[in-house]
Amino acid sequence: MNFLFLNSARKGWGGNEKWTLLAAEALAEKNGIFLAYRDPRLGERFPVKKFRLPFIAEIDPLTLLGLVRIIRSERIDVLIPTKRKDYVLAGIAGRMCGAANILRLGIDRPLKGSLLQKLVYHILADGIIVNAEKIKRTLQETPWIRPDKIRVIYNGLDCRKLEKSSHEKYPEPFPFTVVSAGTLISRKGFDFLIRSFARFLELSPGAQAGLVIAGDGPERKELEALADQLHISEKVLFRGFLQNPYPLMKTSDVFVSASKSEGLSNALLEGMFLECVPVSTFSGGAAEIIEDGVNGFLVSYDDQEKLAAILSELFRNPSMRRTLATAAKRTASEKFSISSMEKEILDFCTETRSKQQDS
Repeated sequence: MNFLFLNSARKGWGGNEKWTLLAAEALAEKNGIFLAYRDPRLGERFPVKKFRLPFIAEIDPLTLLGLVRIIRSERIDVLIPTKRKDYVLAGIAGRMCGAANILRLGIDRPLKGSLLQKLVYHILADGIIVNAEKIKRTLQETPWIRPDKIRVIYNGLDCRKLEKSSHEKYPEPFPFTVVSAGTLISRKGFDFLIRSFARFLELSPGAQAGLVIAGDGPERKELEALADQLHISEKVLFRGFLQNPYPLMKTSDVFVSASKSEGLSNALLEGMFLECVPVSTFSGGAAEIIEDGVNGFLVSYDDQEKLAAILSELFRNPSMRRTLATAAKRTASEKFSISSMEKEILDFCTETRSKQQDS
């Protein structure tokens, strides 16, 4: 089967792009894999045949013609668009060429029920891949979304690559290190995390502890200013985008996902596998992988006192950290294999393609 992944990201590297690469690599051994992309820095990361297209807008004639040409010349069976801008283009191109269009949605976002969204998620979509049961439940609140069109496929971890990549030497930033990673935008909740960390330091005076944030984005200056305003700038390190964040995770004690809205965070899963104690808001599918107090902790978004108290408890209790970290690694290893993700994607795409051809 031949797959064409679409990703119109203009800059940056996030969970969506990471999932696309993992899925493409997993499927490449037995299938034809192609990529349509916009940012050359993104294309450089993909070891597959790829095509750079303009991706100017949702209705973009140049990109649409390019997609049609690729589908026909490469005999594409399934398109997997991964960004909202790509959904319409893939849907139209798929209808023009008889290829199945299977959206990948990695965030818990209610649909507004507008005519445009009905067009995108129902009329032009043959299937929808989501990475959490929570996202599926949210989608099903929209009456015209058919449940059989949605398939929950958890993100996979390339455990061997993670192990290998994490062995590079990385100086331990602090005796007790809290780490977080992601694009520095409002939805990711880094301001909530920084305020909570400041409160933790108040509860643990003199603590040799620090917060390390890996990632870049439009809110970096505001977040640096917030740390300075709270008088903790020497305790909060902004590392920017790291090509390989895994040695940092490996030397850290706690990984925090503080998002307002999320799907199932790749970075959270990676932190769990690398034996960080996971602490997450209830956003997206976090509650599907973290059992509170057993393999990590869950906290409501913006509950600074609760998050600070969790960090204080973990700081004071190394044996608890070790127990939770071991349980977190076991969860990540057993439930999120790359081979399972590959099989489930292939099965769903095969079923969807068959239904499309029969209709």
